[in-house]
Amino acid sequence: MITVEPVTIRLGFQIPNFSYGTGVAELFPTVIAQARDAEAAGFDSVFLMDHFYQLPMLGTPDQPMLEAYTALGALATATEKVQLGTLVTGNTYRNPTLLTKAITTLDVVSGGRAILGIGTGWFELEHEQLGFEFGTFTDRFNKLEEALQIILPMIAGERVTVDGTYYRTKDAFANPRLRDHIPLMIGGSGEKKTFGLAARHFDHLNIIAGFPELPGKLAALAQRCEEVDRDPATLETSVLVSVVAGEGVTEDVIPPAMAGRMVAGTAEQVAERLKTEVFDAGVDGVIINMPGYVPGAITKVGEALRPMLA
Repeated sequence: MITVEPVTIRLGFQIPNFSYGTGVAELFPTVIAQARDAEAAGFDSVFLMDHFYQLPMLGTPDQPMLEAYTALGALATATEKVQLGTLVTGNTYRNPTLLTKAITTLDVVSGGRAILGIGTGWFELEHEQLGFEFGTFTDRFNKLEEALQIILPMIAGERVTVDGTYYRTKDAFANPRLRDHIPLMIGGSGEKKTFGLAARHFDHLNIIAGFPELPGKLAALAQRCEEVDRDPATLETSVLVSVVAGEGVTEDVIPPAMAGRMVAGTAEQVAERLKTEVFDAGVDGVIINMPGYVPGAITKVGEALRPMLA
């Protein structure tokens, strides 16, 4: 029977961009304001994207993008309670020993609030322009599996020697460490490979899917858990949803490409829609992002959602 440490991501907040119409000097204070608003409103986690360029569905590559772990370390000193991580780290961007050092350092700096979110990496333009090897999806998936053979025991305090296809280490270790287990999250939609990896190693799966697909995804995940003799209830799930909230906002603002992955309306309408589409479908948690930053908007949505998590 596979056993894992409990992790709780019921209500997360992701910051998807750093384009606020301000100068660079005001950029990070705006990031801090969002994280603090989320913490005060009852969100349990704050996530950044792990990218170097802005994503094509959100803007142009040359728009501002902070390096995730540097920014998370700074957010650790500006917050007190929220868990901190990426949604999710691209495994291809860092050697697994460097990533382990980054996440254990974040855990120390934050007082035990780090979450390691990780995936295969997918944004080809970043790889091409910044010199990271991209390869095929199979290549990237196999790299991730091999990286976990280094990352997980190093987090647990072991010295790790690996002579693999992609990585080599000799007595690699990470000190200091605050915890022997840092919550592990993977994001993806692949019902065989990604869900199978989640069932074997992870505490949390962020399911990438539209609302109508969620019941089928949960059924597939339960099957992957059964195959490795794991209770599906021990593998927490969430879904990422974009939110546009405010008085007078209607679902007409949702682009066709985002149907089933975005909700719009008043804070109360957003909360009710997420209850119906996400929680009632059997997903454990929701992670939302809100394009741009309007003071007070995060607070209103958080306050509307909190009662549904009781």
